Amino acid sequence: MAAEPTGGARAVYRCRVEWWDTDASGHYHNAAIGRFVEAAEAALVRERGVIGYFGAAPRVRYEVGFASPLWFGQEVTTTLTVERIGTSSMTFGFEVWGEEHEGRPRGLAASGRYTVVHVPLGDERVSTPWPEEWIKALTTESG
Repeated sequence: MAAEPTGGARAVYRCRVEWWDTDASGHYHNAAIGRFVEAAEAALVRERGVIGYFGAAPRVRYEVGFASPLWFGQEVTTTLTVERIGTSSMTFGFEVWGEEHEGRPRGLAASGRYTVVHVPLGDERVSTPWPEEWIKALTTESG
């Protein structure tokens, strides 16, 4: 059954840019954005009690626009929202914000969206409909 959320689940993940997230210039590697976003996704499914999600939801599309750098030690706020749940796919939207840091104002560092597909673990790796309990957990605003 396909569902189109009107108020999809949302997670906010806060962290700091660590040394391993940076390059020689002291600002973040583009790949760090994926780490921040996936940490927000992990927080979301944990908070919503979605058991068995990890390993069963590979990415099939990922798009990101980079707006400004993040710096070593800077606090980061990542917001992830379920935008759409289809029969076997789900699309998340995200924004990654750098908080005020060393005289630099708060600013959008990156934004985008990605799509995952439900492919349960097992011998036959084909997409199948999302479990109803996952849809319910991820389409309600408060879980």
